[in-house]
Amino acid sequence: MEIKGFTYGFDGREGDYRSKEGRLSRQRLFETGVNWICLCFVVEQDDVFSRTIRFRFGENVSDRDLMEVIADAHKRGIKVCLKPTLNSADGIWRARITFPDSDMWGKDRYWDEWFKDYSAFMCYYAKLAEETQCEMLCVGCEMLGTEHKEEYWRRLISDVRLLYHGKLSYNANHGHEEDVHWFDAVDYVGTSAYFPVGSKGHISVEEMAEKWKEVRDEMRRVHERWNKPVLFMEIGCRSASGCSEMPWDFEHTDLPHDEEEQANFYESCLQVFSEEEYFAGVFWWDWSSRIYDSREEAEKENGFNIHLKKAEQVMKEWYARL
Repeated sequence: MEIKGFTYGFDGREGDYRSKEGRLSRQRLFETGVNWICLCFVVEQDDVFSRTIRFRFGENVSDRDLMEVIADAHKRGIKVCLKPTLNSADGIWRARITFPDSDMWGKDRYWDEWFKDYSAFMCYYAKLAEETQCEMLCVGCEMLGTEHKEEYWRRLISDVRLLYHGKLSYNANHGHEEDVHWFDAVDYVGTSAYFPVGSKGHISVEEMAEKWKEVRDEMRRVHERWNKPVLFMEIGCRSASGCSEMPWDFEHTDLPHDEEEQANFYESCLQVFSEEEYFAGVFWWDWSSRIYDSREEAEKENGFNIHLKKAEQVMKEWYARL
């Protein structure tokens, strides 16, 4: 398994990465034994119908923030995947961004306008990734409503490759890997691996591992179709009871704290996938830009963070021996 990774700072806003708290949080992450980090940060369009992407100065993570984290990681021998991520400011999931395939005159005007902005957005960060020598760039995340526009995606990737010479990935959503018909254009078949491997009363490592084996076989078929390594661009599970059944969940804040279930999710996944030759690795979701730093706080935190929880020890042990 080449990539022993974690995503850092999705919650970050301008200045967070460069703050005292941000630097301490990053130090704690680097101490876990990661050899890669994924810098996932958000830029928004106003709503799912908008064809204009807006960078909000004073809110969005700035280039200075990104450059500090990249330099910090490289100084420690840690590789970086830059992952600019488009969200919709109306709160609707980015997968719902889509447009009619033609207007009343039979032209792809809406798609032309949207991809013009999206390509400019991605090419801007391709230049930054090149200048800072990031080892990977992710060209999109869970853009399900756009994936059928193959010609546009291939053109975008071709434009990006003129500016950036590292590895490229695309982040599909779990269960939709077969919907992306242009994975041959990138270097990694990426997916958000929020596969439901637990169920009520069935959350042991052994039970989850049996479910992961089904996922493993499906991912092998995807690999064989494209002859590309498979990468879990996102994967995780909150430290709350029942979350291995819905690992994508962040809304059910009423669920009781459960570190064992989260730790079993980590253990079972790494147990099943670590020796698969086609499998490139994982970027666990998500290490906050400002992390708590006491066991008492960890016991009250029911999110995806693993710092000072049982899953952190599981990951450290696996990363140390892989």
